[in-house]
Amino acid sequence: MTEVLRKVLIAGAAVAAISVAACSKPADKSADSTAPAAADAAAASSSAMDAAASASAAAADAAPAAKQ
Repeated sequence: MTEVLRKVLIAGAAVAAISVAACSKPADKSADSTAPAAADAAAASSSAMDAAASASAAAADAAPAAKQ
């Protein structure tokens, strides 16, 4: 159960970091300068989604064992 909670917290922290990064950028940057930041955000989002999927799978695996 601790492992699942850890993965969920990591996924939440990644989403929060993306949100803070997106909100702190000035709106007047050109598309050329924001493309690398968008790629970094996409990679972080992908990692967060993978962590959330892993946490979900771990929770699903742990649920039957907890009922026994």
